[in-house]
Amino acid sequence: MTAGRPRTYRPDMAEKARRYIANHDDYDDPVPTVAGLACVLGVVRDTCYQWAKDEDKPEFSDILDELAQKQERCLVRGGLMSDFNAPIAKMMLTKHGYSDRVDTDLTTNGKDMPQQVTINMTPEQAAEAYAAQIDPDAE
Repeated sequence: MTAGRPRTYRPDMAEKARRYIANHDDYDDPVPTVAGLACVLGVVRDTCYQWAKDEDKPEFSDILDELAQKQERCLVRGGLMSDFNAPIAKMMLTKHGYSDRVDTDLTTNGKDMPQQVTINMTPEQAAEAYAAQIDPDAE
């Protein structure tokens, strides 16, 4: 017999999870997290991940996908609006595939010449560079 909290899944947990994702601010979470969801459901994070893999609970896999999507949206918005600590938002966004590293492969005269270019800039510098690309005539 295994020790620890029971991993009993109840039908109301999916609705409770969706309420947490929609109203994470009510739980003092600036972004929804699996840890926050686990606390609301009274389980540990690993249990949430196990439920997402369980064929008997296909809705829970969707719930974790919804949570990740909402988390990404909150982080991007909070980072752009300076509502969040930039290094923390940046670190959390790496879990969603974001990076401040740029890899460029150049091909010249039919010969492949792989070259790696890394650009380090602040969010403000990135916003200025982006704006210059969108409207080069604007100052």
